[in-house]
Amino acid sequence: IALLFLVEHTYRSSAAGLGCAARGCSAYKAGQSNVRSVSPEPPLQRDAMTEPRVEIESLHFSVGILGISGGSLLLLVNGYSHSPSEALIHSTALGILLLIIAALLAYAGVRRSLCHAPLFVCLCLTISALWCGSGLVHILHGEGVVQGEEGLRGALIPGLAAFTLALLVIGVVGVLCKEVVLSIIAFSVCLACAHQIAGLYDPSFGQGASAASYLLVCFLGAYFGTGRLLSYITKGKVQLPGTRSEKKAKLTAAQAQDRNDVVTAGLVGNLLSATVLACPLLGVVPALVPGQVPWLWTAGVLQLGVCILSYRAMDTLAATFYGFTAVLKFAEGYSLLLPVWELQVLFSPVPLPTVFAVLFFMLALFSTQKSLADGLYQLFYVAYCVALAAQPRGFFQGGTQGVQAAIFVVSAVMLLLTLHNMACPWRLPTGEGLLRSLLSRTNLLTLRPLDKDLHAPYLGYSKYADAEVLGHGCSVLSAFAITATVGSEGPLAFLVLPWVVVAGGLLQLLCGSVAFARGKTLESTAFILYGIMWAVWGLTRYGGLYGATRGFNVAVGIICFLLFNCFITGGALFLSKAWFAYALTFQLILVSFLLDTLGTLPYGYDIGVTIIFGLVSFYCFLANLFNSSFQSPQLPLGTPFFRLSGYGGGGEHCPHVPARKATSVQQIAEIMKNGGTCGMPTDTVYVLVAACNRPDAVEKAYKAKVHAQDRPMSLWISSIKQLEPARHLLNPVLWDFMEAAWPSSISMVIPRGPWMDCFGLKDSAKYIGTPTSIAIRNPDCTVATHLIDLVRIGLDSCMQYSTDFQRWV
Repeated sequence: IALLFLVEHTYRSSAAGLGCAARGCSAYKAGQSNVRSVSPEPPLQRDAMTEPRVEIESLHFSVGILGISGGSLLLLVNGYSHSPSEALIHSTALGILLLIIAALLAYAGVRRSLCHAPLFVCLCLTISALWCGSGLVHILHGEGVVQGEEGLRGALIPGLAAFTLALLVIGVVGVLCKEVVLSIIAFSVCLACAHQIAGLYDPSFGQGASAASYLLVCFLGAYFGTGRLLSYITKGKVQLPGTRSEKKAKLTAAQAQDRNDVVTAGLVGNLLSATVLACPLLGVVPALVPGQVPWLWTAGVLQLGVCILSYRAMDTLAATFYGFTAVLKFAEGYSLLLPVWELQVLFSPVPLPTVFAVLFFMLALFSTQKSLADGLYQLFYVAYCVALAAQPRGFFQGGTQGVQAAIFVVSAVMLLLTLHNMACPWRLPTGEGLLRSLLSRTNLLTLRPLDKDLHAPYLGYSKYADAEVLGHGCSVLSAFAITATVGSEGPLAFLVLPWVVVAGGLLQLLCGSVAFARGKTLESTAFILYGIMWAVWGLTRYGGLYGATRGFNVAVGIICFLLFNCFITGGALFLSKAWFAYALTFQLILVSFLLDTLGTLPYGYDIGVTIIFGLVSFYCFLANLFNSSFQSPQLPLGTPFFRLSGYGGGGEHCPHVPARKATSVQQIAEIMKNGGTCGMPTDTVYVLVAACNRPDAVEKAYKAKVHAQDRPMSLWISSIKQLEPARHLLNPVLWDFMEAAWPSSISMVIPRGPWMDCFGLKDSAKYIGTPTSIAIRNPDCTVATHLIDLVRIGLDSCMQYSTDFQRWV
């Protein structure tokens, strides 16, 4: 493992210069692609730009395959040497080693999820979850928490059964896609899990059959993993037969969004939790036991990772859905774990599952725009939440477990459909695009196009989609969770803690981090502050600590949160009315917390303000979900109460648009006509530009420039024809030189004179050039010249290197 990471680090260090050169070339071509046909790149240059990506992907494939081979070797030795009296490897040591290998496989799967390799990603993440869950169970068995062979059997069988089916589906899809190596590995691990289940039921069966399956995986993985690794180290000079990696075309932005490779791992997580909860109903295991908690929490962690990677893939709907299901997994595990200490069965409050059902229903309704199958699948979770609300003991009763049995079946079907449609060239029907085709026949609703530019951030470049939908949804869950009335049994007798800490705390911290990455400073601050408050209050009030710490100390902490939220509420005045209502109602909740700590809480006040906050959060959830799905109409979020000075007035974000699109250039041209400034690519470096007939814009550009006096601003034109009215005022030799040299990266330094009046500079002239001269240039760049033509006047440009421009941004 250390050798693999060292090889990757060494390669990245040696290829850093090449990567920078490739990016610079891409930036240059982005400015030139629309002006004339670009001649094909020489083969050497094309290979230099594409080979690093292919070789890095080959390294990640090697890490994944060798990790599976190493884990199989570990289980192979343990299986062949296993005896009823004593195992060769102690359970605790075996569990720790499996966790290490599971982390390595998760790394390989996450890295390959950035390119299109759905079958490999699903296989790595599935086996990683398998060995993570079984490793935790073995650790609990080694430490005596899970006692005896009977306890180990009841803890292992539900998870092994789930992964047997999941790996069988992966193997079938691998056969259909002619991925021989991956399908053999999937089938072999599937057989090993099935043999392990048989050995747990009947000790006389032994673990030899399971070890034989792992032996095949070990040899096959070692051969192909070593072959790819040798090819990577030697730059393709040494290749074992049959291990050559194929180069794949890079996906477009629309294809990348349509093919979210980690969605299949989320389906595996749903399959795992459904198996654990349905096994007692089907008689596979006698009852739900604390030893099954590792499987549920492994599914929760897996789906948190799927949530983050779905934001990375610009798939907001999938990220929100798996964020919600991750909350369910942690709540299910918590309900199994707590009776170990409390010797009681948790009761689920009725309002929360009902609200959760409404959130799932709204999400299912909007998910039909992706495919009809996705929307119908999420309706099963609506039924699951309704079953939780109808039965007070929640996860321990037959109705809830029956719905989980249905989710088990439909998750397996969805895994087969989704993985097949991602990996195979021919697709199975799932109702994809059905809603879009229906809405195209009416003018009432217009869906947004599936374009990566939909998630363009406020300023700069962001790799993540907007997470406000999930953030507001978690606020709804947290608000309605604390409406539960705590009786004489104590707070731990009610299922409140996981909803508040996981949904309100952990997931809102995640949403705040994503908002920060997108340049949303106020939204990020609010989500992070509220996430910390929900986590602290949940652990204090509903974690059994409130009675001992109640009083002055808790009140001081809440007062600090009140003061911080005052700044957020004030900042929301400049954002929107919806955000102001959201921050203000949370301030009322903080007041109720403060009054509760002081023992002066009026009757019904806390319930009233939490319901108001929950309703405001639900509207924000619905509005963001609706507005991100439909281009028109839009649910109003309200304009800001106060507007800042400058372009946009605080109500608009700074657009970050691709220079390759004509619509983007037109959008920037309209902004510049209204006095805005723009950073754009040219044939040399990025520059900051403003229309020279707008003195206010030129002044803004001058003040934004880091060294405006040392590096004077220059005047740009799109063609020498723009100088025709002033030709008689210029030297004929200079004119001939301009015609010969332009368009190019050459700037002409010309003395100031009456010729400048042709451009209508007026008050802008004092910011351009020096007191005695001015530089003028005709760039050889499509984006720049087209933008100048659209603005219909020359552009004042502050010539800066790209590092200066990025620091200004």
